[in-house]
Amino acid sequence: MDSSRDIGRLLEIMAALRTPETGCPWDLAQNFSTIAPYTLEEAYEVADAIARDDLADLKDELGDLLLQVVFHARMAEEQGAFDFGDVVQAITEKLIRRHPHVFANQTSRTPRAVEGLWERIKAEEKATNKIGETGALAGIPIALPALSRALKLQNKASKVGFDWNDPRSVLRKIREDADEIEAELDRADTNKAATAGEVGDLLFAVVNLARHLDADPEAALRQANLKFERRFAAIERALAARGKAPQQASLAEMDALWNEAKAAE
Repeated sequence: MDSSRDIGRLLEIMAALRTPETGCPWDLAQNFSTIAPYTLEEAYEVADAIARDDLADLKDELGDLLLQVVFHARMAEEQGAFDFGDVVQAITEKLIRRHPHVFANQTSRTPRAVEGLWERIKAEEKATNKIGETGALAGIPIALPALSRALKLQNKASKVGFDWNDPRSVLRKIREDADEIEAELDRADTNKAATAGEVGDLLFAVVNLARHLDADPEAALRQANLKFERRFAAIERALAARGKAPQQASLAEMDALWNEAKAAE
């Protein structure tokens, strides 16, 4: 079977992989639940290629992500639920419905007005399609990464007026949560579960601070991770020049090298 730019060929390949007896044993053994982690992983790899501004890699990663859609659609087709064409139809209908300023006669042209229009139409759809799921925080998937879900929860709560007035108020909340962690640590009978809960409150508050500063907490943490990797690599190089590995260095020595790496930046 040859490769092709035609989406139909990709669907044929997926069907062949899932054909009993002649298909791929691994592909045949999969279901929605087992493939879901790969779907999430591929989405993150797309984001990583974008962050690295690697368009050649982005092309490949988008292909991997498209494969995930095709895989799920094929399994659904085998169950008689829907097929890839239904997925395409659903998203095209949604895009047309949520862009009346482009495909109908509404005239909202500013980004802020368009965003508000999208959210209103989306809310109306959810109210129609998901009877029983109500409340200002409804509709945020549980499976989202915790950092992203915290941000979405806070954004929705903010829309109904449940929010801090300014970043300094959030900073006070962060200090309060940190004090509660310290108090828990000071207890003779420290409860690990309770301490973990306080840490969760602190993380939630830090996400809130990022939101008030118009900073994407996921992107901010990603940059912090890269910074840590870069500075730790500098420590390793400096120690190697001294004929040492990190395991052979003291914490004070590595801390001094960390400060040197930080100053060099």
